[in-house]
Amino acid sequence: MTMRWPDLAVLELLTAIGEHGSLGAGARAVGMAQPNASRAIRALERRIGVDLLVRRPGGSRLSEEGAVVVDWARGVLSAGREFVSVTQALSAERAAHLDLAASMTVAEHLVPGWLAELRRGHPEAEVRLRVHNSSHVFELVASGSCELGFVETPHAHPGLRTRVVARDRLVVVVPPAHPWAERTAGLTPAELAATPLVVREPGSGTRVTLDEALAAHDPVPPALESGSNAAVLASVTAGAGPAVLSELVISGPLRRDDLIAIPVVGLDLGREIRAVWRGPRPTPLAEALIEVARAT
Repeated sequence: MTMRWPDLAVLELLTAIGEHGSLGAGARAVGMAQPNASRAIRALERRIGVDLLVRRPGGSRLSEEGAVVVDWARGVLSAGREFVSVTQALSAERAAHLDLAASMTVAEHLVPGWLAELRRGHPEAEVRLRVHNSSHVFELVASGSCELGFVETPHAHPGLRTRVVARDRLVVVVPPAHPWAERTAGLTPAELAATPLVVREPGSGTRVTLDEALAAHDPVPPALESGSNAAVLASVTAGAGPAVLSELVISGPLRRDDLIAIPVVGLDLGREIRAVWRGPRPTPLAEALIEVARAT
């Protein structure tokens, strides 16, 4: 049999009646209209089968039984206040904490600036960042291990919501000594597909975008697969072959003339950077970070 729990607001009213000496004074103390207070006490009396008030023309006060109930009610109310206090503290802690996952390119080149801007508006924010490739970011968010993720893969994940926050582009790069560095005409997609490239590992957003862009041109196997942008850069600089990387990753090497960007004609290498989360909407702190990313 399900127990019918008393309303804590009524117990608070009953306690106030005992402390202030009458129904009217107790009702005023808890901010309740006296007719509503009277009805609430009568409903409690019917529920527990005890007359809690002595009612007289000059006013109503606690009965002896009511005084006993008030003694017990104080302990219940104390526990209720502690419960509310603890749950509010947990809510505040959760509101100020964000478990975030981001793909490597986004984590290395965009997230630091986004988090710095987030802290300006939310100095209490505590963010724990986990860096993986896009497929693993999807897994972390889908499992609930992270509340928010940022990916650059063109694929969606069933069950996750998404929002575009930025755009990026992949660029073909070679070292200055590579034969392509002297080209005056852009590469064709067929030429790029026929060349063994230094690429990111399967599952990374960069790799997925490249594979899908070249899928119709029967690409040859890669020259080398590496698990990070830094490793790909080191390999292409050492002469292992051309690479296709985010313009975010290659901006520094291009400025220093360590690498040369080679245009490709007739091939769309643009991509979207998206936020992903579970549930109908992001948590408030996640939403704040998404808006920072969109505005930056």
